Amino acid sequence: MAKVIEGLYYSESHEYLRVEGEYGYIGITDFAQNALGNVVYVDMPDVDDEVTAGEDFGAVESVKAASDLISPVSGVVVEVNEALEDAPELVNQDAYENWIIKVSISDPAEIDNLMDAEAYTAFCEKA
Repeated sequence: MAKVIEGLYYSESHEYLRVEGEYGYIGITDFAQNALGNVVYVDMPDVDDEVTAGEDFGAVESVKAASDLISPVSGVVVEVNEALEDAPELVNQDAYENWIIKVSISDPAEIDNLMDAEAYTAFCEKA
């Protein structure tokens, strides 16, 4: 079973959101990195780009497939994880430590549309 962390929020497209104050760290879940296999490239937006809940903001490419990254919340990118540019495989080593983008969350109410750890675990078991 893939690792699911309490206190994070999860989307049906297998992104997670870690909220710290008005900021959110977005990455792919352990379930997603397991399904993708060895990640070879992460396509990220630029700082100051806007992301919209439910819309793609980049992609993760593995030796098996490419998968769009879908933002769980709307906001403005304040930081990208530059370590992933040279070492995209960090996502495979620990998907939760190696977030992809940090955003300034523009509408905290959107978080209510996401799953908690228990709901996400149940969602993955049905997949």
